[in-house]
Amino acid sequence: MTTDVTSRATSTAATDPLPVAVIGAGPIGLAAAAHLVERGIEPLVLEAGPRAGAAVREWAHVRLFSTWAELVDPAAEKLLAPTGWTRPDPTAYPSGGDWAEHYLQPLADALGDRVRTGARVTGVSRAGRDRIVDADRESRPFTVHVTHADGREERLLARAVIDASGTWSTPSPAGADGLPALGERAAADRISYRVPDLGEPSVRARYAGRRTAVIGSGASAFTALAQLAALAGTEEGAGTHTLWISRRGISGSTFGGGAADQLPARGALGLAAKAAVDDGHADAVTGFRTEAVERAADGRLVLVAEDGRRLDPVDEVIVLTGFRPDLSFLSEVRLRLDERLEAPVALAPLIDPNQHSCGTVYPHGHHELSHPEPGIYLLGMKSYGRAPTFLALTGYEQARSVTAALAGDLAAADRVELTLPETGVCGGAGLFDTPATPATPATPEPGTSAQGGCCTTTLTVSGPAGGRP
Repeated sequence: MTTDVTSRATSTAATDPLPVAVIGAGPIGLAAAAHLVERGIEPLVLEAGPRAGAAVREWAHVRLFSTWAELVDPAAEKLLAPTGWTRPDPTAYPSGGDWAEHYLQPLADALGDRVRTGARVTGVSRAGRDRIVDADRESRPFTVHVTHADGREERLLARAVIDASGTWSTPSPAGADGLPALGERAAADRISYRVPDLGEPSVRARYAGRRTAVIGSGASAFTALAQLAALAGTEEGAGTHTLWISRRGISGSTFGGGAADQLPARGALGLAAKAAVDDGHADAVTGFRTEAVERAADGRLVLVAEDGRRLDPVDEVIVLTGFRPDLSFLSEVRLRLDERLEAPVALAPLIDPNQHSCGTVYPHGHHELSHPEPGIYLLGMKSYGRAPTFLALTGYEQARSVTAALAGDLAAADRVELTLPETGVCGGAGLFDTPATPATPATPEPGTSAQGGCCTTTLTVSGPAGGRP
């Protein structure tokens, strides 16, 4: 049964008392809700998971490379202050679990019944108007269709919609063409798309003493390389070995900027990944663009490249090639997205990884995040589409600007209130597949050839929640 929990009135005046629907109770969604409350606008936060920060909790074991000082939104802190909440040490680096338990959950609690969990958004549109109809469109409220954990369906009305649902649920595949490699789905029992939690005994047993391929060249891949190298150095992990597969070549900036990074933990992460290769715990295979995943006679997996190279069998594959937005439930609203990045067209030139790195992405706000459909905004990692350089600080600035615009305070909405750290890590300019100047080649993995192109400098992937490796 479908029900309305708000008035079915559809006049322009009737939209004023309606809440702003915020999709996702992650760091950016909750920050947007806090800014709305500060502006005197009621938010209604819809979270598909059972608790606030559900996606962050799935990588609870991973430590962020941003400090607490960069992970707490100012409006959220104001909302938390009356509850007796104490801000953690601003110089400390929390894990995803710390972030969820010591900030996101208290913030959701402070927002009270404005946050609904177990509420999955399945569609957004205009009341009585599909995407084709122009007449009287902008005066109609938004309709948000929700499916609850118990299967009940609900239709909500909202004056505006902020989609901060992130990209965590839609990881990119191993296939170099953006599609799953041939055989990738059939090999799902030996493929993971997340940094493994080696603190869990069952997960540790899955990789200890095994040969694992890690596909990717961003911070998540570096984290996996470092953790598997640490496992290899233990008695339990004797025989653990990693095959690091990169579509690009190795250059001076592949592992980041080290001490030059103004986010020191991110610089240290790249150095740890480099040490995994230098110490022999991981072998680098560069210029390898996966085309197929085949099953060997013993059940292990053989990776095959577009150029015909075949790697020796591996026990496990960890695919860490980034994320992409789920736009399926937004099909009835009018979005204007860049054809490559799936980010708002005005934002895309600022974040295009072919041209920019995380050190050269400029602060931006409601203008860059607007769409032909007034009143709907994509914030947070989802606003970046497939670009990998997002930081939490950027999302908090987005939330501040957009909520100011929704409140009619265009002076505040237009103002820039963010200074991003210089990374010293992310190179950027140049297409990924442009051959780099020759460098000392990595030692080819046994069973491969030394052929394959090198590519330009590697981008650092901040991860799905800003600052996450």
